[in-house]
Amino acid sequence: MPNIKSVVKDVKKSRERRLRNLTWRSKIKTFSKKTRQAIGTEQEGQMLKMTASVVDSAAQKGIIHKNAAARRKSRLMKRAAQAAKTA
Repeated sequence: MPNIKSVVKDVKKSRERRLRNLTWRSKIKTFSKKTRQAIGTEQEGQMLKMTASVVDSAAQKGIIHKNAAARRKSRLMKRAAQAAKTA
């Protein structure tokens, strides 16, 4: 444990941020998984929209980089389009 007061505060803030980031990352993974499972069903469009919203929100908060958010959304959209093409 650090001795300097400002470093003690910094450690506390880092732990809080880590927990918040873990929550958001988990939410992104959960929505992505549900969207992949919904591809090809009638809920596909709704799940894609919700997942895109969650990913964009995380990028806006700085949880993930904006290019990473774009990549995740692009891969989901591409998967959905591929499933629509083959069906």
